[in-house]
Amino acid sequence: MPVSPEIRTPALDAPDGMPAPCPMVNFVKLVSGKWAIPILYRLMIIGGAVRFSELQRAVAPITQKELTRQLRLFEHRGLVERRVYAEVPPRVEYRITELGLSLRPTLDSLAGWMRENGHKLAEESLN
Repeated sequence: MPVSPEIRTPALDAPDGMPAPCPMVNFVKLVSGKWAIPILYRLMIIGGAVRFSELQRAVAPITQKELTRQLRLFEHRGLVERRVYAEVPPRVEYRITELGLSLRPTLDSLAGWMRENGHKLAEESLN
């Protein structure tokens, strides 16, 4: 079935003439998982360096393993910066990067939508 001209625009087509992949697919991959958005949003709200244990408390009830996994992914993607201090015991701090902060308007918009419309959603879909 051909794509209607209103939906398929040449600017969005890949060089081979096929429709370009939807950017939302990559966004969902970026923030997939139950804890991804809460972690990023909390780092944005904190606005500075935060120790692992503080972040874990702020995003509770996340497990240490899951928080470590998410932070490593975000660090690898350039959304979170990790700084290790050569102290005994070692001190590690995390902070959101400028790239990560650029997601703030998007996440603020989603949070606003949820505050405005969340009550309209079926409760079982939120669990």
